Amino acid sequence: MPEGDTVWLTAKRLNTALSGRALTRAELRVPALSTTELTGMTVQAVVSRGKHLLTRLDSGLTLRSHLRMDGSWRIVRPGRRWSGGPAYAVRAVLGNPEWQCVGYRVHDLAVVRTDRENDLVGHLGPDLLGPDWDAAEAVRRLLAEPQREVGEALLDQRTLAGIGNMYKAELLFLRGVHPFTPTGSVTDLPGLVDLAQRILHRNKDAPEQTTTGSNRRGENYWVYLRTGQPCRRCGSTVVGADQGAPPYQRPVSWCPNCQPAR
Repeated sequence: MPEGDTVWLTAKRLNTALSGRALTRAELRVPALSTTELTGMTVQAVVSRGKHLLTRLDSGLTLRSHLRMDGSWRIVRPGRRWSGGPAYAVRAVLGNPEWQCVGYRVHDLAVVRTDRENDLVGHLGPDLLGPDWDAAEAVRRLLAEPQREVGEALLDQRTLAGIGNMYKAELLFLRGVHPFTPTGSVTDLPGLVDLAQRILHRNKDAPEQTTTGSNRRGENYWVYLRTGQPCRRCGSTVVGADQGAPPYQRPVSWCPNCQPAR
């Protein structure tokens, strides 16, 4: 699933293409919204909220979309060939005379009044890249379930919004925390939360995500997707396992030497 910085950058690009322009083409290719008419409305802004994308219109409506694991928005000039998958995978098209924004496999499409956006995203915790970021509130929510494994807690968007599987593994490595540690036993949760916010901010406009400081191919992660390979810090073999209860378990990697179980 795309991390919060990827969704933030998608919102920025959509906002550049759509904001301040009236929609001359607006298609929502899902049964529940197939008759919804947005053509003629002017886009006021496209913003991210955690991993949700909110397209706000001057009519007082908001279109919500979510990328989940396989969704993407492609932005092309009118008349250019769309690329991103087969035509049947297109779920939404928003266009103006300058740009066509094509949503491939985007999920959770919904249209609500803008003043009711909280019906869709109000359950989310503080957004690591949003104006509502509140580190103290994020720590408070993490500690609300002190026996919960910290790797699971970081992925819960109700706790803090924006961390995915990659950042979960990388942040825990950088802080020397074993992913199965109870959240209440993590020595410095404020430090972990602060690092999360700083890394996502550092990467949000970067051409490639990195947690190591290197943008060279194959060198941008410490432990993520590196199970069975030597740790870049100590040389020990990176190990991996599934974390979480079925069917919601997610893979996690860690260095047993740099992140010892306690």
